[in-house]
Amino acid sequence: MLHVLRLAYTGSAEEAEPHVREHVDYLERHHASGAFLVSGQTAPPSDGGVIIARGDRAAVEEITGQDPFVRAGVGAYSVTTLDPGRVHPALAGLLDAG
Repeated sequence: MLHVLRLAYTGSAEEAEPHVREHVDYLERHHASGAFLVSGQTAPPSDGGVIIARGDRAAVEEITGQDPFVRAGVGAYSVTTLDPGRVHPALAGLLDAG
């Protein structure tokens, strides 16, 4: 399964700033594990960020609770699960690996 993780800031940019380095480490860790396929800030960045994750929804929801922004109370996730019906051939192997 794929999941669209929408991170919305619940605090100000000033409140989030002390947690940015830990948040980047969090992203890097979950990209390295293969749980996160794509991540990035929205445009404009003040709206938050989006992550495309793969795996079991319960495990992905647990991962979102580990985000330093969430732990600090300056961010919250919404999770939308997608059961891919059609996949571009360039992505098929990547999605099968999850």
